[in-house]
Amino acid sequence: MFLWTKPKGLKTFRMNLEKAQATSVLAANQGLYNGFLAAGLVWAALHPDAVFAKQLAIFFTACVLVAAAYGGYSVSRKIMLFQGLPALLALVVILLG
Repeated sequence: MFLWTKPKGLKTFRMNLEKAQATSVLAANQGLYNGFLAAGLVWAALHPDAVFAKQLAIFFTACVLVAAAYGGYSVSRKIMLFQGLPALLALVVILLG
């Protein structure tokens, strides 16, 4: 979101500056969604009610997993590895814990 048109963002997402500038609004939207997912997971980690905190963690981790599945299907299978696998492992830990 913040580095989309910067050298690090261009390298990470293998884009040129022109494409990055043309898609910067989409990147900001995606970054905002990711921020909400992160806020939900922080909320889960800090909530004093353990049962509700676990429900929050399951919901928001599942959201990350669904986003990774869609990204893997629609953009690149690498997304499933880098975003989906950690989310799946986290979900398993949450469900077992």
